[in-house]
Amino acid sequence: MTHALASVSSAVTVWFVLLLVAMIVCLALEEKIHAKKSVIVLVFAVVCLLLGGLLGLLPFAEIVVTVGEEHIELPIYIPAIDWEVVAIILGSSLFVDITSKSGLFTWIAIVLTKTSRGDPLRLLIFYGVMTVVFSAVLNNVTAMIIVGSLTAVSLKRLGIGDKLLGFLLVEGLLTNVGGLLTLISSVPNIIVGNAAGITFVTFFAKAAPYVVVVTGITIWLGARVFGIRPLDGEAARSEAAQLVSGFDENDGIESRFKFNFGVVMLGAFIATIAAASIPGSVLNSLGMGYVALSFAAIMLVQYKSIADRFYEAVDWDLLAFFGALFVVINVMEHAQVLALIGHGLAPILELGDTVGPAMMLFSAAVTSSVTDNIPLAAMLAKILGSLNLAADSPYWWAVIFGANLGGNITPIGSASTLVAVTIIHKHGLELSFVGFVRAALPFAALQLVLAAGYLLWVL
Repeated sequence: MTHALASVSSAVTVWFVLLLVAMIVCLALEEKIHAKKSVIVLVFAVVCLLLGGLLGLLPFAEIVVTVGEEHIELPIYIPAIDWEVVAIILGSSLFVDITSKSGLFTWIAIVLTKTSRGDPLRLLIFYGVMTVVFSAVLNNVTAMIIVGSLTAVSLKRLGIGDKLLGFLLVEGLLTNVGGLLTLISSVPNIIVGNAAGITFVTFFAKAAPYVVVVTGITIWLGARVFGIRPLDGEAARSEAAQLVSGFDENDGIESRFKFNFGVVMLGAFIATIAAASIPGSVLNSLGMGYVALSFAAIMLVQYKSIADRFYEAVDWDLLAFFGALFVVINVMEHAQVLALIGHGLAPILELGDTVGPAMMLFSAAVTSSVTDNIPLAAMLAKILGSLNLAADSPYWWAVIFGANLGGNITPIGSASTLVAVTIIHKHGLELSFVGFVRAALPFAALQLVLAAGYLLWVL
């Protein structure tokens, strides 16, 4: 697929830059303008395609893709979309949603609660680790909803509701830490990892040490800041243990067969995704999107008569947002906007592999704190991809760490922190935008400094 780009004037590039900025501002003000992110980006995609056609930036004749002896004609906006990313998100979302119906994740949460015997510090440790693990295998929002809801019930039953704000804030921050653990834990990971060619196993091996250390430090700091201490005295410990013993981990299990099947399939899913990372294998050729969709199909067989209910639960807004976003970015590339941003990044890249990645990390984090990190990750992945960087380049990891951890700076930095604040307000606790930033900034700053050090001296 080839197209000879017409010479693009500086004025045209500037107009498209303004369009890009306008789109990002609208995404940041999504709730204020009462519009879903998919609608916002679809409107900008339509405008960008129209202007691209009128200005002769795009080849609006049918694009012919040649695969062997087969010729496929496609409109310009179809190959612009990264269908592998779309397939991974769709398949993983369906698989996780169906698996959660087995009661597996609720069972894990309640078992951990009972194991803690109601001790506040143990609860914080268990819930913190559970948040990270759930964020890694589910998605950040689902993890926050499950853990946050259980936290509110547990603390109320134990009579320590005054600690709820601290628990929920720490859990919200840890969702974005857990989002770093695997290649499929967050959308920026999928986008950047796919562009860089980072395998599932490599991603986990490189991210896990940081996630483990920072999870421990975040929980320790949260316990100190919010005064969460172990129970003092045998009587208090005995009373707390008796209170949590009333929890029944089997409440959410409708069918023991479906529960056991969910356990086996979750393990098989993670193992198969890892196997798809092995170069030269059949699964590697088919891609992680195929694996995700295949496991979703297997799980749907159990609910074949009501499969439409799971289709309704899919985040179609996110998928439509992605499709439109890839189209916008493709037009921006033709309009030389990405080249312009690339030139702006040149001073950072010229700093070398010591200071440069750290600067990229902090820049990505600050940007992600005030707007959606998905467009940022998509643009930076496209720009870094054009530089032919190696898969182990620290710049890829700078974008991954920055895009995820930037969500801990403000309550609008990620969907999971926004959910955490929503749960906080639902239970009548006071936490303003400024209050969140004031409370979360020490955690976020420490996480980012450690990430910078990890990039420079470990990766």
